[in-house]
Amino acid sequence: MSRPLLFLDVDGPLNPYAAKPERRPHGYVTLRVPRRGPMPWECGGSLLRRRFRRVWLNPDHGPALSGLNYELCWATAWMAEANRWLAPELGLPELPFVDFGDALLRERPDGVHWKTAPLVEYADGRPFAWVDDEQSDLDETYVRAHHRAPALLHHVDPRIGLRESDFQTLAGFAGSSGTGAPGTGPLGD
Repeated sequence: MSRPLLFLDVDGPLNPYAAKPERRPHGYVTLRVPRRGPMPWECGGSLLRRRFRRVWLNPDHGPALSGLNYELCWATAWMAEANRWLAPELGLPELPFVDFGDALLRERPDGVHWKTAPLVEYADGRPFAWVDDEQSDLDETYVRAHHRAPALLHHVDPRIGLRESDFQTLAGFAGSSGTGAPGTGPLGD
């Protein structure tokens, strides 16, 4: 059986954007991504006047993610840009990414996150874990109703990013229910 998918959000899990702006978290490096116009999720204000976007990344996350028993996949508004700017800094190869198309940043009337349905569609019945800082109970309910394989929606605090305990949770899911039979494990019960 193939390995489960690991859907990776950038801002929050890998880039703890909500940390105090004057205090880069321990172990992180600062990356300045040139602006060629706003990223899809940014809107007016002072953000657009800056020539660079500050991103904090922990170089240890790339090897730690590669060491998990998953097929890694970007699940971020960065989409293909994650491979250009972030993967090399993390020591990751070019990864597939979910192309959110018209769903990108589009609010749904049912309150389900705009990423949720495209991720379920992309997974196409495969077990998956999704690390993000924006999932809710509505997303878990949606996944239970529309995805028959095991799934783990793992929330990461955007003030601190991925931690050792997050990697342990992900490893546990991949090792037990991540490749198990449908209907087992988190969100598959």
